[in-house]
Amino acid sequence: MKTYFDDISRELAVAITKKYSTSFSSATKLLSPAIRQDIYNIYGFVRLVDEIVDSFHQYDKRELIEDFELQLYRALDFKISLNPVLNAFQETVHKYQIDIEYIDAFMSSMKADLDISVYKDVAAYENYIYGSADVVGLMCLKVFVGGDQDAFETLKPYAEKLGSAFQKVNFLRDLQEDYEKLGRSYFPNTTVEQLSEEDKMRLINEIRADFNEAYVGIVQLPVEARLGVYVAYKYYLKLLEKIAATPAEKITHSRIRVPNAVKFLLLGKSYMDFQFKQIQ
Repeated sequence: MKTYFDDISRELAVAITKKYSTSFSSATKLLSPAIRQDIYNIYGFVRLVDEIVDSFHQYDKRELIEDFELQLYRALDFKISLNPVLNAFQETVHKYQIDIEYIDAFMSSMKADLDISVYKDVAAYENYIYGSADVVGLMCLKVFVGGDQDAFETLKPYAEKLGSAFQKVNFLRDLQEDYEKLGRSYFPNTTVEQLSEEDKMRLINEIRADFNEAYVGIVQLPVEARLGVYVAYKYYLKLLEKIAATPAEKITHSRIRVPNAVKFLLLGKSYMDFQFKQIQ
């Protein structure tokens, strides 16, 4: 039965989220059940594409992603795919009428990781962030507002800022791994081997500004989505502050993490903020 396959497709999207990101999975659980599955479906899709370019080293990545891209657009056209991840994703795309331009931009940035290792141009760097992160936030926003286009347009710039902030924090957290294992350096005008405190704080302050602007949109989100997004925001903000307190030299030689105990405390505090209407 087709319904069995659809159920399996959705279950796989959930499993991918839980396996690859305990933090995102925890935040997603705080969304309303009415929208939770669709966020899992989006995450399953973007995570699989990201893994192709980041970790499938023993295979021809270009061939894999080109084949996956063909399957993607066929899934969107036919509203079904025998790839369970794409089958779940296309369901959400059609349900909320997610713009194809966001999917195109995401695939473009992911494929760029096969060709571009160092970003020296600010415009190219910003374009990469838009495609790799901002549009993912916009896809999720479509779900959060239930397809309400007016609400979407109002919250769109804030969702983009939050996506940018998350991605830049990831870049800082993974600075050493991206450079040593993948040969990538995303921040323009920044030398990974000689990252100075001045460079670090310049990046930190840029990200803090993104977070400050994004918060304006978080408090305007529908109640069904607000707590889950707020928890993700608080987690990444804590990670940013930990990076800010870490010497620049250490950042280039180790991956900075937030301990699980701290994540749990953040979750509890965020829940209390939400319950007592402190998120405003």
